[in-house]
This record gives sequence, C-alpha cells and structure tokens, in this order.
Amino acid sequence: MIPRLIAPLAFLLPLPALAAVEIQEVVTPGGITAWLVEEHSIPFTSIEIQFDGGANEDTPESRGATYLMMGLLEEGAGDMDARAFAEAEESLAARLSFDASNDSVTVGLSFLTEYRDESVDLMRAALTDPTFDPDAVERVREQVLAGLASDARDPNEIASRTFSALSFPSHPYGTAMKGTPETVAALSIDDLRRAHGRALTRDRVHVGVAGDITAEDLAPLLDRLLGDLPESDSADVPQVETVLDGGVTVVDYPTPQSVVLFGHEGVEFDDPDYFPAFVLNQVLGGSGFDSRLMTEVREKRGLTYGIGTYLAPRDKTAQLLGQFASSNDKAADAIEIVRAEWARLAENGITKEELDAAKTYLTGAYPLRFDGNSRIAGILVGMQSIGLPIDYIPTRNDRVEAVTLEDVKRVAARLLDPEDLHFVVVGQPEGLETGSF
Repeated sequence: MIPRLIAPLAFLLPLPALAAVEIQEVVTPGGITAWLVEEHSIPFTSIEIQFDGGANEDTPESRGATYLMMGLLEEGAGDMDARAFAEAEESLAARLSFDASNDSVTVGLSFLTEYRDESVDLMRAALTDPTFDPDAVERVREQVLAGLASDARDPNEIASRTFSALSFPSHPYGTAMKGTPETVAALSIDDLRRAHGRALTRDRVHVGVAGDITAEDLAPLLDRLLGDLPESDSADVPQVETVLDGGVTVVDYPTPQSVVLFGHEGVEFDDPDYFPAFVLNQVLGGSGFDSRLMTEVREKRGLTYGIGTYLAPRDKTAQLLGQFASSNDKAADAIEIVRAEWARLAENGITKEELDAAKTYLTGAYPLRFDGNSRIAGILVGMQSIGLPIDYIPTRNDRVEAVTLEDVKRVAARLLDPEDLHFVVVGQPEGLETGSF
C-alpha cells in the first residue's frame, strides 16, 4: 500500500488504562454490528473496518488486483480526482487508510468530532464510488511494479516468498499478494472493479470504534458509511496445511550475510492449546533477549545479532515461524543450534523460572497495546475477526496465567518437531546446500 506519512498529533494521544476499556456492542438499524469504546476526553474518534476475504480471492490470472484496488481508493472518488480527494482529507484534518492482506482488506478513518459528518462522507465516497481514473491507475500500478522490483532484490522478501511457495504450492498463500510483474501489468480497470465489488461486502464486515462518539450517534453513522455496499460476493477459499517437509532450501544470492527463515506447521488461535503454545513461543524465541534461541545462538556463540520466532495463525492455516541473519560462514552452525534447541524443548519442555518470566512479560506488555484510539479500534476488529468474546480483554491475562508447566510440556511435544523444521536460506552459506537433513 502507499501509506500516508503525516497524521495529526491527536491520533497519538493515549486512552485510559487497560482496566477502563469497556466495550459496547452496537447493532445498527441496517444490521451492522460494531464494538465501541467511548472516550470523550478528547474530540477525536477512530473507526477501523475489516472485510474478510482479502487477496486470497484473486484468481491466479488477476493476482494483485485486490492489492492494487485498495491502493486506488484514495486516488479519486465521486466527482473528486486524486488531488481534490487529498485536499479534502487535509482540510478536515482526517486520516484515511486502506490496506490489504491475504485474508482481509482493512480501512481506517480517524477524525475530529467537529468534522465527523464530512469525514464519514469522504470515506463513504472512497468505499462506494471510487473513480479508478486511468491516469491514477497507471501511476499506482507503476508504484506497485517498482515495489515488486525492489522485493525481488530483498533477501528477506525472497526468503518469505520462497518459504510460502514451498509450503502452499496450490493455494493463494503460496503466491505473492501483490501479484507478479506480469499479472499486475495485465490488470484492467474491469479487474479492479470486480475486486472492489468482491472485497467490500457487508456480510463479512467487522467494525471497531474508539473515541468521542456515543452508541446512539454511531449506529446511523455506520449505516450511512457502509449501508450501500453489496451484501455478498465472496469466493470459496479452502483451508490448507503446509506440505513442506524438514530440510534446507538454499537460494543463491550474492550477499555476505545469509537470511534464514524457518518453521513448520503451527497452531490455530481457536485451538485449546493456543495459549500454552503462546507461552512456549515466548520462551523459545519470543520478544526480548532472554529466549532460548537468543541465548544459545547470539549470547553464547555470537552467530547472529538477533533471532526470533512467532506463532502465525491465519484464516486458512497456521505456522510457527522464525528468522535470523548470519554471516555466510556461520549460517550452517546457527541452523544446527536451532534444530538442537527445538529438539531439547520438544523433549523436556521449559523450567518453572522460564514459565514465570514468560508470564510476567506477556501479561505486563499487554496493556501497552492500548495506547490510542486507532490501536484500540484495530484491536476490537481483530478480536471480532478471530471470534473472540467481547469480554476477552479483561480475561486475556488470566488465560496466560492459567498455563501450567505440564501444559507447555505437552504442547512442546505436540508442536515442536525438529524433523519437520525447514530452513530457507537466502545467501551464499558455506557448507549448506538444498536437501534433507
């Protein structure tokens, strides 16, 4: 996406502490459901809207259509061209954002209370009546193509795309959401209009709102904003499991440092074992300098500046992934340490001290996420999209605290499989070649 770089300072102002976050469910007369956190201390509101589906619904021939379409929604709407649209946004001190992922598209609107109606009308025009002006289409298309050319030279992007292609060879997850130079160059305005009609539908919408607005005012506002969108035009995107076996894939790339992306099958968010896996990952390779992998790979041996792992649950699959970079002469040694630590955790689990430290970090860091209207609105949308209950926020840390040593040991044995661990290495690593262990 082509981001806007300037935002009013009001967007950064904090909301009250986590304990004060009280969520209301608002159902509009038109049947749209939203979650609202009222905060009237400043005259400012953020609305985050997510539509399920996303770039996964592109056809192979039109891959990149959803991404390009979302980049064009602020390039003219109604009787406004791109310049007039930008001037209207600036005059209102509003911020509009548009983004795409494989699983969804999201739009955001932040505005001052005094310009509420005008800001909503501007976003409504972008969502319901984009112009897709040919000149704007070609300009943004060229930006996307330039980004694709840059990605083709980026070792991190090469690693990510290679890992995805190997993991999901027959699924949209296996191809780049932005498309290829060939598919993007071939996209027509009709392709973009089809992507628009398919991606923005009321039956798959989630809405989060935080700021200076009441439930009574929000309901008609949302019907005005979203009520004219089509009800449904979704495609069937199947669930998928990774088909990648354990081993190493080397992508020869002339650089003194190898980028290494590794992982295997993960755990879905709605799996009963998710929170034990969440705690396990913090010990294995989570945030901070105290994880097992940081200790073994960086602190003890100096094989990398940093290494981390993360759970990656998505709508249609889940993976456990990790990444590091190492000089070409050290990458093979670092991979062996990762595999050894993977096996040790799978066999023995973690210690009581590691469990306590992980819980302290995970519960202490959670309130820091709620540092502004936009962040809270986004969290509310994320909660809805993965099916969390409306009372999740005050109970989340309780779920972390409820994880026991036995839970983590059991999940480590289930989840961590060093024989399934695959490493994609982009660089010229010494002593490594593509193949199985």
